[in-house]
Amino acid sequence: MATGAVPASFTGLKTGDTRLGFSKNMDFVRISDGRRIKSGRRKISMIKNSAVELQPASEGSPLLVPRQKYCESINKTVRRKTSTVMVGNVPLGSDHPIRIQTMTTTDTKDVAATVEQVMKIADQGADIVRITVQGKREADACFDIKNTLVQKNYNIPLVADIHFAPSVALRIAECFDKIRVNPGNFADRRAQFEQLEYTEDDYQKELEHIEQVFTPLVEKCKKYGRAMRIGTNHGSLSDRIMSYYGDSPQGMVESAFEFARICRKLDFHNFVFSMKASNPVIMVQAYRRLVAEMNALGWDYPLHLGVTEAGEGEDGRMKSAIGIGTLLQDGLGDTIRVSLTEAPEKEIDPCKRLANLGMKAAELQQGVEPFEEKHRRYFEFQRRTGQLPVQKEGEEVDYRGALHRDGSVLMSVSLDQLKAPELLYKSLAAKLIVGMPFKDLATVDSILLRELPPVDDTDARLALKRLIDISMGVITPLSEQLTKPLPNAMVLVNLKELATGAYKLLPEGTRLVISVRGDEPYDELEILKDVDATMILHGLPYGEDKVGRVQAARRLFEYLQVNALDFPVIHHIQFPSGVHRDDLVIHAGANAGALLVDGLGDGILVEAADQDFDFLRNTSFNLLQGCRMRNTKTEYVSCPSCGRTLFDLQEISAEIREKTSHLPGVSIAIMGCIVNGPGEMADADFGYVGGAPGKIDLYVGKNVVRRAIQMEHATDALIDLIKEHGRWVDPPKEE
Repeated sequence: MATGAVPASFTGLKTGDTRLGFSKNMDFVRISDGRRIKSGRRKISMIKNSAVELQPASEGSPLLVPRQKYCESINKTVRRKTSTVMVGNVPLGSDHPIRIQTMTTTDTKDVAATVEQVMKIADQGADIVRITVQGKREADACFDIKNTLVQKNYNIPLVADIHFAPSVALRIAECFDKIRVNPGNFADRRAQFEQLEYTEDDYQKELEHIEQVFTPLVEKCKKYGRAMRIGTNHGSLSDRIMSYYGDSPQGMVESAFEFARICRKLDFHNFVFSMKASNPVIMVQAYRRLVAEMNALGWDYPLHLGVTEAGEGEDGRMKSAIGIGTLLQDGLGDTIRVSLTEAPEKEIDPCKRLANLGMKAAELQQGVEPFEEKHRRYFEFQRRTGQLPVQKEGEEVDYRGALHRDGSVLMSVSLDQLKAPELLYKSLAAKLIVGMPFKDLATVDSILLRELPPVDDTDARLALKRLIDISMGVITPLSEQLTKPLPNAMVLVNLKELATGAYKLLPEGTRLVISVRGDEPYDELEILKDVDATMILHGLPYGEDKVGRVQAARRLFEYLQVNALDFPVIHHIQFPSGVHRDDLVIHAGANAGALLVDGLGDGILVEAADQDFDFLRNTSFNLLQGCRMRNTKTEYVSCPSCGRTLFDLQEISAEIREKTSHLPGVSIAIMGCIVNGPGEMADADFGYVGGAPGKIDLYVGKNVVRRAIQMEHATDALIDLIKEHGRWVDPPKEE
């Protein structure tokens, strides 16, 4: 492969296999595979960063990704060092606590209602509040909002959310403490999802136009001491950016960098970045790429973290925990927002829980002893799929259903539950036909029995036999299986039991499940090379403070990869009694989700003795679906509402969910307005979008197919649209 250096003033090239490009800069760039350079009036793909070294995303992959690190340490949580940005009287950055923020949902022109909501948010403990500012009337109202709050002794910093309105941004910079600009629509027109073609001169003129429109705001922010967020949304990239980069994390980063370069040119540095997406996997990749490229350039701007359009309830909290929690575990993030389709003050509590998780991990520098990591792909999702169980000659039962190819859910079952078999089957989400269980789409794959029923408890043992007969795995500890053997059970052993040979007391051919911490000395892990395991359970005690679960798991996966061991790995998280439900969701999402978004892991086992069984099962399936693995229910992309919203999002979301929640594999976007609607619906099959007061537009993918439907008929029209595209099934009848 050819490697060389090209002057950074060269703005575009295309090779036969890879696309590269560079922006004007005084430095030089390294390029690879730079043969067959072409030019002319056609699409040019560019990576406009002159300091980044590139490498294949995986062996043989044509996709190039940054070689630079994206976090301070892969071995432990070390908070990324940033500059301090002042947002009003609140300092934001690595020398300060992770700041909590949310956004009002009132009509900004309604001064009294907005002031009331801001005070309620501040009283809940938020550090910063954002308010949408669409036009001149809203901007004028903001002066009254600010003055009223000051008179009431509320000095919480206010942020103006700006889309499509540079003149409004200039006006509000005289009043609010921070301006959020969206690079996708501040100077560019609304995306039409057209493939555009540019010459190098054309593209340069576009950049000059952005600079002309954006410069007055930067100068005004400098004059008044305002902060700025350059906030890219995956759903609102411009046609220009998407034509160059596709709908990609790299495009999100470059969109923000175009604006950041203007700020730096004007010596304005009081700004932060965000890279939001409704898909946590895309969101994580975008932030990592952003930091890698900032590291290469020597930039140290703080980060605002968030999963946009996360939804409501446990779904919204789980998606946010996966995206935000993953980055916090790597020391990234200085302010966060959990975007829920709920009242804004409801966002503060999960925000605090996530911030506390990140701050604690960084303060303790949770991690493991240093290890070399060569196989994890930071910037491109590439799943490591463990070898699923295969049937062996002479086995009486089918073990192939003990794990699921798209991600497995395991549950811990008690002896008490075995006393009511039919209730247990229903709790495992099995279908019942004449009292007999059968697996369904979202049935638990395997169960863990910490204690086996007595040998003479024929009813309990019959219940377990029926589960084994439908290819559900039943796992029990070695001590239980040796004293009260259950035919065809899989046996849980630890490394010590393997090393002592205690497992050899089992009948030959017994299926083994091995529990591993991940931080063991390598010589203890060596025994894994000599055993045949059906799966590995990776887990650490909940109260383990210094050892980082995420880092320990990454170390384990690296060991397995290096030694060509393809055991499936299940993330096993045990919670103590009394844990808050939101803490359980957030810790599961942030710990297991941080691994699953990198393709590391084959399933989840969440144990919490005092929690509702259905809640634990649903949380587990939500986690897999949030990580874009196993899809077992309708996926909703639901915005959190703001002053632009044209209908009651909570009410409409509940109505749509009630009628469509039985459609696994179908994704529905519910958007309050058009700002991010079409773009965020790139990840959805169907869209329900506020087009005008009382009117709804319906989309298929990014394309509007029906306009101006009266709201009272819109949900039924959405269902008709789903039926027209062959995606509807009738809800299952209650048994």
